[in-house]
Amino acid sequence: MKTSDFDYNLPESSIAQTPAEPRDSSRLLVLHREMGEIEHKIFRDVRDYLKAGDLLVLNQTRVIPARIFAHKETGGKVELLLLRRRDELTWEALVGGKGLRVGKSVQVENGPKAEILEILEGSERLIRFSEPIEPYFSQVGNVPLPPYIHEKLSDPERYQTVFAKEPGSAAAPTAGLHFTPQLLDEIKSMGVKVAYVTLHVGLDTFAPVNEDNPEEHKIHSEWCELPQETADLINETKHNGGRVVAVGTTSVRTLESAGQGAILDTRDSNTEYRISSFTGSTTLFILPGYSFKVVDVMITNFHLPKSTLLMLVSAFAGREKILETYNLAIKEGYRFYSFGDAMLIV
Repeated sequence: MKTSDFDYNLPESSIAQTPAEPRDSSRLLVLHREMGEIEHKIFRDVRDYLKAGDLLVLNQTRVIPARIFAHKETGGKVELLLLRRRDELTWEALVGGKGLRVGKSVQVENGPKAEILEILEGSERLIRFSEPIEPYFSQVGNVPLPPYIHEKLSDPERYQTVFAKEPGSAAAPTAGLHFTPQLLDEIKSMGVKVAYVTLHVGLDTFAPVNEDNPEEHKIHSEWCELPQETADLINETKHNGGRVVAVGTTSVRTLESAGQGAILDTRDSNTEYRISSFTGSTTLFILPGYSFKVVDVMITNFHLPKSTLLMLVSAFAGREKILETYNLAIKEGYRFYSFGDAMLIV
């Protein structure tokens, strides 16, 4: 297996610059794994592929306005992109600006000071604010859109899911952007249950794999939580023959991280895995050959070439089938990446 096995050519014109309006009017490509059949639908048609007894799992993380501008004592401009919070005052951040060595301080515009504590990888730094930065977000923070989106977003809420609740992400769980409150209500009325997990998305999620052998890639760590209530619903769903439908690769990663601690239950003459709650950092790297313990159906967007996310969906549906499907999607005019169309893999 080589990283180049997960490469494909994407015209720049295929990268979505603005979200679909309304949210559930985006296109939906349906891939049937076993037969290889492909259907072309609208996202709200996802109802037709769900059934009573299924469990829809959503990532309720909320994107923080993590792009912050500051200046050095000399007056030079600095940009901070907050990635992960270590404690009340300390964050891992990407910094833009020269001479940002250990011990240097910068002044956030209309906010607190920040001191460079440690040089991490590349332009990443460990920084400590003089006071908590969160109360200043509404004044100094900007929503960090991915670098391939060049259009200005008129409404920052369009880069949040309608169920976003727990602040902490540097990027949105984009598969969830297609849902509207009405669509979720309709799905629930069908007898489909809805459960929530939290995974705070880091920008490393979008980084390409640079090693020739993907198994040598150091996967990013992300904090996630699967509450006991969700674990109970998963176990109940599996026991009753329903399917766990993961919305987005972040939900998949959380579910399968919890699944690593699954216990094989042989009671009642049924052999099934039972999972428990999970809270903490996950470094789970899902590559082809991985055996899924929890996820039965996946809803996802179209991912970057040579990315860990493309490798994850390839593990679920097969690398060749995914690449064939991506090439067809390009020919059919599907929109790719964060604001793009969706894919349902059943």
